[in-house]
Amino acid sequence: MKKSHIKKQVLIGFLVGILATAIGFYFYTQVFNNFSMKFVKRLIFEDKQLNLILIYSVIPNLLAFFVFTKRKEDYKAKGVLMATILIALVILISKFVL
Repeated sequence: MKKSHIKKQVLIGFLVGILATAIGFYFYTQVFNNFSMKFVKRLIFEDKQLNLILIYSVIPNLLAFFVFTKRKEDYKAKGVLMATILIALVILISKFVL
């Protein structure tokens, strides 16, 4: 497999991971909890609950990861894993900053 094709597959997986996290954020804040965006903003900045929200938002990445591994699309699964690690680093850094 060509190196450029591998990079493209990893990038697709990474973007799917970021999109899955955004969808998870939406479902956690709007569908499951019916929070207003004003309340979400207060949770993140005043109550310092960004970590909790991001942890629940990353759950859909599990589904994307397992779908890619089941379909033998390992490079896309690697991209989803990279996106999940990036979110984990954001959570870790926010522990010290917020």
